[in-house]
Parts: sequence; structure tokens; C-alpha cells
Amino acid sequence: MNDTTIVGALLGLIEGLTEFVPVSSTAHLLLAGHFLDFKSPGNSFEVLVQLGAILAILSVYFARLWKLAMDLPSSAKARKFVAAILLAFLPAAVIGALAHDFIKSVLFESTAMICWVLIGGGFILLAIDRMKLTPRYTNVMDYPLSLAFKIGLCQCLAMIPGTSRSGATIAGALLMGADKRSAAEFSFFLAMPTMVGAFVFDLYKNYDKLAHDDVVTIAVGFVTAFIAGVIVVRGLLDFVSRHGFAPFAWWRILVGSAGLAGLWLLG
Repeated sequence: MNDTTIVGALLGLIEGLTEFVPVSSTAHLLLAGHFLDFKSPGNSFEVLVQLGAILAILSVYFARLWKLAMDLPSSAKARKFVAAILLAFLPAAVIGALAHDFIKSVLFESTAMICWVLIGGGFILLAIDRMKLTPRYTNVMDYPLSLAFKIGLCQCLAMIPGTSRSGATIAGALLMGADKRSAAEFSFFLAMPTMVGAFVFDLYKNYDKLAHDDVVTIAVGFVTAFIAGVIVVRGLLDFVSRHGFAPFAWWRILVGSAGLAGLWLLG
């Protein structure tokens, strides 16, 4: 196993551990890649390695997804929920496609900005976690379409590395009346089309730039991302129900501060 493969495995582990929690997996991958001097063609690794996390959540939620698919012909509630997820996915699909090149070539390269966004997002998450909010929605199947669309708009903030896709959707859902557990679960479901779409679009844009070694590195990262992702998805909802989001907020602040210190010391 060469050095690049080892780095790929480490970054895949980071992806799996951070994708579904509100700490920004992209920020962690970009910062780790910066300090490990790892660079993938077109910054493709950071998106394509998400395949492991995608399959992790699909494997954990397979039984529920299968039941949902079976209920679609006969259940208006199931059809409404699927429509809510697709409606929430729509804003990110449109903006992500239009702004793809700017995001990858400019925002992904702004390491100091990523650190500051991590820190700022941590303080915002702390503030939201401490608010005395009264939940109106406790079941993702009961989310109105209007609420789903607004959560989808919040997800677009995650185009800025460091914001966190799950963080933006969870925070938006909490402020609009969802409880912590259902907000995290809706973020899980919304992750499925969002991450699949990002994976397919980025592969289409960058497949011709990938060499054999790049594919091997991504494959290794995929395996470790899958394993770590399964562990996180299985335990996250119970953890959030007991501890809220403050631990993730403090982690964001710590990582962002460490990144700024590393940039100042090492460049």
C-alpha cells in the first residue's frame, strides 16, 4: 500500500465519520488534504468518496426505504413524503449545477475561509442548540411540503465549504419547528438524492481527468467511508436525542481554530 492509498483510506475514514454530523465533511477533507499535501484532479476525491457514505445510509435505511417504495401506490402519506424530499433536493440540484465550477475552483481552494466558516457555524449551532424552541413537527413523514422546500433552501448554504450540508438542513429545520431527532432524520433522507446527484455530476465533469492511481485511491476511501458511515448513521439519532448538537458545535470551533493555527505556522 503506497502513501497515496494510505492517505485515501484516512480521508475516507474522515468522510464517513463527518458526512452525517453537522461539522462539514468537505471542510475536514479539504483541511486534511491541505496539510497532508494531497491533491486530487479537479478536487474530485472530496465528492466521489461520498459514494461510500451514500451506500452506508442506504444499507442502514434499506428496510425503511423498501417499505416506503411498497407503500407508494396505496399511501398518500408516503407519496407526500417522497415529494417533500424531492422538493427539498431541487434548490441544491439547480444551484449546484450552475455554480459547480466556481465552487470547485474558488471556494474549495479558500482554506482560511473554510476555517472561519467552521468556527462561525459552530457558534451559530451552539446558539440554536441552547434556544428554547417548541417543536411542532416530530415525525419526518408529517413535514409539510412548504417546510421541506425551506429546508432545501437552507441546504444550499452548504455550497460554501465549512457550512455543512447536514448542519444547514438541521439548523433550518430546528428554527422552523422540527424537533432534534426528526431534523437529523430528514437530513439523512435528503442526503440520499443530494449526494447521489453530486456524485454523478462530478464524475461526469471529471472522469476524463482521473488516472488509474486516482481511481484506486477513491476506491480505498470509499471502503473506509462506508464502514465509518454505517457506524455513525446507526448511532447518531440516539446521540442527538440525548446530547443535542453542542458537542458538534465545539468540535467545529476546535477544528477551525486548529486549521487557522496550522495555516499561520505552516502556511
